[in-house]
Amino acid sequence: MNTPSLSRPFSSFARRVAGLAVATGVCLGAVLSSAQAADKLTVFAAASMKDALTAIGDLYKSETGTEVVFSFASSSVVARQITAGAPADIFVSADVKWMDYVSKAEAIEEGTARIIAGNSLVVVAPVDEAKPLALEKEALLQRIGDGHLAIGSPEAVPAGRYAKASLTSLGLWDAVEGKLVHMENVRVTLASVARGEVALGIVYGSDAAIEPRVAVVATFPDDSHAPIVYPAGLVKGAGAEAAGFLEYLSSPAAREVFARLGFKSGE
Repeated sequence: MNTPSLSRPFSSFARRVAGLAVATGVCLGAVLSSAQAADKLTVFAAASMKDALTAIGDLYKSETGTEVVFSFASSSVVARQITAGAPADIFVSADVKWMDYVSKAEAIEEGTARIIAGNSLVVVAPVDEAKPLALEKEALLQRIGDGHLAIGSPEAVPAGRYAKASLTSLGLWDAVEGKLVHMENVRVTLASVARGEVALGIVYGSDAAIEPRVAVVATFPDDSHAPIVYPAGLVKGAGAEAAGFLEYLSSPAAREVFARLGFKSGE
């Protein structure tokens, strides 16, 4: 499937700032200096981005002195918080759908959304049950046994929506639907598997990479679900410093963190 394309318009944002400065008779340098003087940014982001964004935020602070504060939850939760007026500078979604939701509510600066990373979709089991799993009906049901398969809620959680699409594509959804437990976000799914509360869970490859108590037993084919991408955009009213951090999320330093923590390129 083709990866959704979002614009990468940092220069256009700068031009808008410049236009505002000219229109109001204020020196552009003064406008940018004032915005860059902010010492804290707030980012609302998908739960699966917690480790990567926290590490990138630490790097950004070490380079600029600006602290980045994060609020992590399911993309649906943080998207609705933003549209309800919660104070945020940047929104990072685990799929294009929730970025579109916030954009249509006119809560994102037009043209600022861009894809910063991608991911894979995997089946995980407790680490002591690490035998590879064939993504076939009998093998999957036998592995679940009397237990359950945990996924994010398909109605609200991107990881759950990808999971449902993949299971449906492979002809497995009807067979396992009665064995599913729906979780509030992908990290809750991961934790349930790690604690041995469920037989299997469907999470992102990056989640599996940071949890030593689980093992990847199967990987869904890329063509069984829509491309897993993470768009990020400026929330309406965010300043130039927020635009700087948004740009930093596509920098070589950020890409190295994403790769090290199991994310794929969003290109």
